[in-house]
Parts: sequence; C-alpha cells; structure tokens
Amino acid sequence: MFQNENVIEKQTNKLNVLANVFAIKNVVIYIISFMLSMVGLGGEFSIFSISMFGACMASSVPVLGVVLVSLLGNLIKYGVGGALGYFLTALVLVVTLLIIKPIYNEKERNEKIKIGKHLWISVLIIQIIKLAMSGFTLYDVLSGITVSIIGLVFYKIFVNATIVLQDFWTKRAFTIEELIGASLILAIAVGAFGNLNLFGFNIKNILSILIVMVLGWKNGILVGTTAGVTIGVTLGVITGSEPIMIAAYSLSGMLAGILNQFGKIGVVIGFALGNVLLAYVSNGYTVELIHFKEILIAFVGLLAVPNNLSIELEEFIGNKKLLPITPDRALNKSKEVAENLNHVSQAIQEMATTYQQAGKDSYDANKQIFITELLSNLEPYQDNMLYEDMADTEGKIIEQIFAFLLDKQEIDRQALLEIFANCNSYIVGFEDKEVSQYLEENISQIVRMINVSYKVAKSDFIWKKRVEENQKNMGKQLDGVSKAIEKMAKGIEEDIQKEGQYEKQKTEIMELLKQRNILVSDISIKKEGRYLLEVFLNEILETAKIETIEKIVTQVLKEKIVLNEEATIGKKLSFLSDDRYVMAIGTGETTKNKSELSGDAMLNVRLKDGKYLVAISDGMGTGTKARQSSTQSLRMLENLLLSGFDKNISLDLINTSLMNQNTEIFATLDIAIIDLYEGNIEFIKSAACPTYIKNNKKVQIIKSNSLPTGMLEGNHIQSFDRDITSGDILVMCSDGILDANIEYKNKELWIKYMLEDIETTNTNKIADLILNEAIDNTFGNIKDDMSIMVCKFKEKED
Repeated sequence: MFQNENVIEKQTNKLNVLANVFAIKNVVIYIISFMLSMVGLGGEFSIFSISMFGACMASSVPVLGVVLVSLLGNLIKYGVGGALGYFLTALVLVVTLLIIKPIYNEKERNEKIKIGKHLWISVLIIQIIKLAMSGFTLYDVLSGITVSIIGLVFYKIFVNATIVLQDFWTKRAFTIEELIGASLILAIAVGAFGNLNLFGFNIKNILSILIVMVLGWKNGILVGTTAGVTIGVTLGVITGSEPIMIAAYSLSGMLAGILNQFGKIGVVIGFALGNVLLAYVSNGYTVELIHFKEILIAFVGLLAVPNNLSIELEEFIGNKKLLPITPDRALNKSKEVAENLNHVSQAIQEMATTYQQAGKDSYDANKQIFITELLSNLEPYQDNMLYEDMADTEGKIIEQIFAFLLDKQEIDRQALLEIFANCNSYIVGFEDKEVSQYLEENISQIVRMINVSYKVAKSDFIWKKRVEENQKNMGKQLDGVSKAIEKMAKGIEEDIQKEGQYEKQKTEIMELLKQRNILVSDISIKKEGRYLLEVFLNEILETAKIETIEKIVTQVLKEKIVLNEEATIGKKLSFLSDDRYVMAIGTGETTKNKSELSGDAMLNVRLKDGKYLVAISDGMGTGTKARQSSTQSLRMLENLLLSGFDKNISLDLINTSLMNQNTEIFATLDIAIIDLYEGNIEFIKSAACPTYIKNNKKVQIIKSNSLPTGMLEGNHIQSFDRDITSGDILVMCSDGILDANIEYKNKELWIKYMLEDIETTNTNKIADLILNEAIDNTFGNIKDDMSIMVCKFKEKED
C-alpha cells in the first residue's frame, strides 16, 4: 500500500514539474528567449540569449525550455557555429556552478541564486578558447573581455525583469527598475524582426512605439520618458540609428506621459508631437524621424489594449495624486514644461546639426579617397570601352557606384549595367557573339577594378575613425540629455514633496491675499539658497496687485521678495529673494579689417534660479566659420542651462558637439555665473583670456591654461570661485584685444596697468577706453575680432 502511495506521489511530482515547464507564464519566457537569441551585437552568437539563460537560472525559471528555444534561435540566426557557441557557453556556466558554489537567497525577490560571476567567467572562457584556436591581436582580447562584461550587465538587467514577464497578469506591483528592465527586454526582443516589413511598415518600429505608448499611458511622464530613453538607446545600439532618433523616442515618450491624463488619444498626440517637434528642429521636417503611419498603426494596437490593464509601480501605489486637481495650475505647469522642452529641443537641434555635418564631411572625404584609388587603377585600361565613363569623376555614374558600394560593399555585372542604364548610358551588342565576348571582357575588367579600388580605399576611409569618435561623443551627449530630461520629469514631483515644509507660510500668504481680494489657486514655495516662489492666479493681475503680493510675501517670509519677470508665464507669477547686489554691464566690439562678420559672440542672460550668465566665446580664426562655432557654443550653453542641464554636462556636450563637426573648428569659452543674492561669481574658462577684477586701484587677474572647446575629447575646463566685494569691476575680453599690444612680452599686463589708471567707474566708458586703446595699438589695422564686457557690482543699501 505504501509502495503504491510512493509511486503515485512520484508520478504526481513528475506531472507537476511538467505542468510548471509548460505553464503560461513560462511559455512567455520561452518566446522572449527565442526572440532574444535572434538578436546580437555582431558576435558569433547572441550574447543576450546567454544573459537570459543565466537570469532564468537565477530566478528559478525552468531552463530546459529556455535552452531549447535559444539553441533554435541561434541556429536560425547564426548557423551551426552560433548554436554551438551558445551551447558550449551554457555548458561551461553549468560546470562553473558545480565547481564554484553560488550563493542562495530564497528571500530575494528576483535573483535567488547569485550567478553573475559564474556567467562572466563562462563567457570569458569561451572567448579565450576561440582566440587561442584562431590567433588573436590585442584588439581581439579586449573585444572578448568586453563581450563577457556585456553578458554580465544584461544578466543583471534581465534577472530583475523576468518577474514582470512571469507575473504581469497577477495584478502585483513592480518596482520601476523591474518595469524598465522588462521594457528593455521587449525592445531587444522585437529586434528579432529585423527589417521585416508588413505592407511596407517595419514591425520592429511599430512594436517599439507601442511599448513606449503603453508605459506612458499607464504610468505617466516618469516611466514614459525613461522607457523612451531606454528603447531609443537600445534601438540605437542594435540597429545603429542616428542619435536624433534616440532623442525622438525620449521626447515622444515624455510628451505621451504628460498627456496620458487625456487617455489614449492624448498619448498618441503626445508621441506624434514629440516626433514632429524634433523632426522640425533637426531638419525642418523635411524627413520624418519616426514614420507617422507607423505611429498610427501602433495607436491602433494601443486601442486594442484593454482599458482595465493595470501596471502598478510600488513607489506610486495609492489614491494620492502627484499634482493637485487645479486646472489653472496644470495649464501653467504645462506652459512651463513646454518652455523647458523648447530649450531641450533647441539644444538637441544643435547636436543633431553637428552629426549631420560630420556625416556629410565624412561622405565627401571618403568618396574622394575612393575616386583617387579608382583613377590610379583605371590607368592601365584606357583601351576599355567604359574608360571615359569611369574617368568622368564628376558624373552621376561614379556617384551611384560609390553609393552602391557603401550599401552592398561589392558590385557585380548586373548592378553595373543597371547603373549605366539609370544614367542613360546603355551598353548594346550582346546579340553578336564576337562583340558580346569583347563586351563581357571589358565589363569584367571594370567590375574587378571597381571592387579592388573600393577594398583598398576602404582601409583609408576616415569613416571608421569618425564613427568610433561619434559613438563615444554620442554616449556622452545622450547621457547628458537623459539626465536633463529625467531631472525635468522628476522636478514636478520633488517640488510637490517639498511644499509641505512651508505649508504654514503658504496658508498665511493665501489668507492675506484673500483679504486683499487677490484670489490664487495655489502657491509653491521652496528654498535653494534664496526663496523661489510660484503663485498660480485665477486671473491676470494689474501691476499694483502684483506689488501687493510682493509686500505680503516679504512680510510672511521675513525677507525681501521681488517678481522674477524672466520666469513668469501666463497666470503663473514667479518671485524670488531680492538680490543683495546690483550689476551694471557695458560692452564693446569691432571686427577684423576687411571682415564683415565677427568671430566673437557675447551673451548676457538671467537664469531661472536668479543667477546671471555672462559669457564671451571666440571662434578660432575670423569670419563665418569662427562666428558659427562661437555663436553655436553660447546658444547651446544658454539653452542647456535654461532647460535644466548641469553646467559640467553642458560644457561637455558643447565640447563633443564641436568635435563632431571637424577638427578645425574650436571656440574659447569665458563664462561668469554671477549670483547677486549670495554675492558670488563662478568663473569657467576654456582657453579664454584672463579676467580682470578691479577695485579702486587694485587689479586682480584670473586666468587658465586649458585648451579651446572642441579640440580634445574630455577637454579639461577650469573653474574658479570668488566672492563679490562692493565696487568690484569685472572685465572679460577676447584675444583680439589682449594681443593688440606688442610692447609687453606678457600681454595680459597692459590691460592690468590701464585698469589701474582708469578713474571712471562707468562700465560703457571703461569698455570704450580699452577697445579704443587696443585699436590704437594696431595703428588702425585691426588683425583680429575684438570684444569686451565690463560688469560693475555694488551692494544694495538697506
């Protein structure tokens, strides 16, 4: 009897195991694993499939099904070698688990078995064996190590995301890391469709758009933005998309999340708006970034998603709204977000322009390399009947041949004949046997010569070098863009959370305003050194009432508060603590002789936090190119800082953007960020001229020794801090002024001595005196553009 019970129990256990293997939640994992195994990064098998295998082992998912479908996927995509590489790596992973005992933690939510180091070791072992069998270079060794690190990184991502794929329909809540990890898995998985089209529409793109829309629809701005960045970067890495495409997914996901309160219609409008906005700023909307028809098809898919679908985040569960239900405030916040997005878009436009210009320059340079090699190899074939057509390097035939080679890497007889026909140059006579043989010999000679020329020329192409540089720069730029967008996305939530700190003052202000018949819907108060306030009105107020608000807020906060006109939008009034210093600014400039355009650019703008940005940029050389680099630098700096970018990231983005254009465009940056409330100046210099601080007869010199922006990757930009003293006069100038005097070996001294002798404190007069002296020093023959800015500080009287 007991024996029968044991037999029944064993049979039941086998059935339970079998049922678990084919459970719906695990079948989903198998399908995803199969799709991941069809996507790679150019190796001999899909590294993603190994990462998924490790993640399933660590998460106690039945791995037999995962192994089988992954073997099949690698076999289809990479052939027998790919399937063998995957199998051996998985086998080595199992062996390492037997040799090095992993750490078990059943209480862990996701990674129940810690096997990250085992997976890294197994991938590295297979890479080493492969290199040992085939011979290798140092580059091959570094590539093998990189592959193993990539496997580990994606294992860490996947192991925290499998729970979403398994338990999605159980209505449980997930962390944002789990949800974004799952969106990353899906983004990579849809790459299995490659360039597969249905009625001319790319399936991979449609599914990627749908994922971003769904996440933005259900979870709003934060998840929509993060999903857009994640999926955009993933598609960029796997498919080699342009950087502007990544920005398009990021911005579209953000706007979809912002408009999710209007349902599915709002989501698709937001996504389409982000696409249109970036297409406009990057190329004038001459080319769609994300095809509008694909967005519409994805929207149809979104409509098919049940409205009761729930994607809960642990951090945001509950009925409490992130923003109070006040239409006027929401409207004003939307205007503020729109303004921030405008600055982000303008910054991205500048970055996109650099990539487009870099691509055009590389194309023209590589084409010239190919033509030079082609003409050299063509010389022995002057008797060939196609010689004249091939020697016409300005004609359409050469242009089309080069374009074909860039796409296909090699040309054949049929392709060459089609190109000649497209250019109205037809080759006839194949019906005559003798003539036909002569033609075939001539055509074969040219085909062989073209392919040899391209193969040789390709080794000299600057394309690869430029791609490698651009990939590094793209990574830095995207990192900065994503951080700024993330900061913007979190800004509203953080502000709301901090408001409780000043709830008492807020209530008192609203009550006092009500007594004066000034009705407001809400007030936001925060303090970052100085007070920053936002007052949300029910109607536009006259000046007298705005002054009343200033007096009441000053009374309650016990600190003088004034209107910040630069940050006031619509019915949202912005106030801040009054500056403790006043500043007067004077400027002067002139251009080089016989030059219509100055290569210098100046900027003076107030930032949203109340600080002032004063800057001079000197483009290397004179004329249009110099002006282009200097104005672009300052324009990017202004837009980046106004839209929330960290100043260090902003300067790094400017540096990499200038590097992308070509190696001969640089710009100096001389920046002063002036805080008239705290009484402090931060000087930021990149190969800029010295800055002079005059107070009475004493003159201090602040200088740096860094290289111009855009010259070197990771260029070191120096910064200095200095407290303001009442009566300080700050002088910034370009090198055209500094180099004008040839009497002093140390050229910075002549301005110092002149400032010591100047009696006036009028900023415009000081600028004119120094500028005129510089012009006189050149005897009227101005050899370089000259620009000068003078700022005077005075402490306010109580």
